[in-house]
Amino acid sequence: MQVVYHLGAPCTDGDQLIVSLLKNRLRLAQAGIAVPPPGRYRSVIRDTARALKGRSAAEEVQDALLDAIVDDTEVDRLILSDSRFVCINRLVVQGAQIWPMVDRSATALRALFPQAQVEFFIGMRDPATLIPALFKASRFSDFGEFTENMQPHAVAWSETLRRLQLAHPDCRITTWCNEDTPLLWGEIMREMAGIGPQADLDGIDDLAASIMEEDGFNRMQAWLTQNPPETETQRRRVLGAFLERYAVEGAIEETLNLPGWTEDLIDEMSQSYDEDMDVIARIPGATLLAP
Repeated sequence: MQVVYHLGAPCTDGDQLIVSLLKNRLRLAQAGIAVPPPGRYRSVIRDTARALKGRSAAEEVQDALLDAIVDDTEVDRLILSDSRFVCINRLVVQGAQIWPMVDRSATALRALFPQAQVEFFIGMRDPATLIPALFKASRFSDFGEFTENMQPHAVAWSETLRRLQLAHPDCRITTWCNEDTPLLWGEIMREMAGIGPQADLDGIDDLAASIMEEDGFNRMQAWLTQNPPETETQRRRVLGAFLERYAVEGAIEETLNLPGWTEDLIDEMSQSYDEDMDVIARIPGATLLAP
């Protein structure tokens, strides 16, 4: 059995990815691909992992987990998603690291199905916008207090992925930039489902619909119907053109006004994030999806 853990990151797709995949639940189930609703597994996964403390689950524990999560135990690929699989939002960035406990958390998740082929999926986000988003989602009212123990200029996703890869070199890692998700949505869904690049899925335009003006989105759908793209690259070009013209103001680019964060610091962080993608592309066992 293959087990897919979509780890988030927090403050990226807001569960929309798993919601889009759920639209294909019955169709995928016919191919042995299980996409259970999050309410069926998030608490039981968390509680079981905590009880095992990294120890491999016995066969009866695995059977009990599957019984709780899926209706049909004959599953070839199981897709699980939770932006808190690694930790709560407050602990995502500590010191100079993103997810300092990712290797330990991944070990706990993998131990739930020790004989399974495990994959990790991660949507990265520019720390210059990730940290403010985490603050906005927190109970903190003071940004300086929230970031007191952080070194925002030093964090790098490549460091996080390297630690995960070193801890679990036989686990495939698939990652992408949150900023690219409107163009990659269909590919991400297909990769998580483990199906071919041309497979038909519902929901591949869900994210675009959420960030585009309704009239613009309808125009795009009409254009795609009348001019079916022959390749994914062509489809992305059409999507990119319509997004450029009809994106809802503020839905893609954010204006940041943060105490203690200068414009130069934010630009430096974003540039480092962009440069870090070249490093990530060379990490063994990691696949970086890009437009």
